[in-house]
Amino acid sequence: MRTLLLVRHTEVARAWKGRCYGQSDMGLSREGAAHARALATELATWHPETILHSGLRRARILAEAIANLAGVGVHAMPDWQERDFGSWEGRSWDAIYRETGNAMDGMIDDPHHFRPGGGETTMELARRSLAAFDRLPPGRVLVVTHGGPIAAILGMRQGLAPRDWPALVPPPGGSVELD
Repeated sequence: MRTLLLVRHTEVARAWKGRCYGQSDMGLSREGAAHARALATELATWHPETILHSGLRRARILAEAIANLAGVGVHAMPDWQERDFGSWEGRSWDAIYRETGNAMDGMIDDPHHFRPGGGETTMELARRSLAAFDRLPPGRVLVVTHGGPIAAILGMRQGLAPRDWPALVPPPGGSVELD
């Protein structure tokens, strides 16, 4: 038996606001770091037996804080990383839109073929995330991850079209419990 808590990392560094960051590895804003410390205290009371994170700093910070308080180990599992946005990584969303128009709609209109910036299709993200989900151990498992994997797992499990997945992305620091 497994109970899973998927947690989205807290707010990223201010320099990354409005930018596509996918698998880019940045830290947290001051607010994000403070939120992570407070959230760690709360999430440790969930009593996780296993704590995993994507390996990216913004997820690792929160996962390690929870693990320290809960007294359990923490492990990186890169399959929990955000979507690979290829050449879009690090660029502002406005600049991407100016260059490509509404091409980014391909992420939801053509989820099997459109590769943002040459990166990962929506369905590749979904398959990777579901494979990571399927490999989780039994028990109380807490995973600090990103909005894309969370939305993909929820959307696929609910049978929703990728067009409906953005509404499933929790806010920074938000979580979803699954059995």
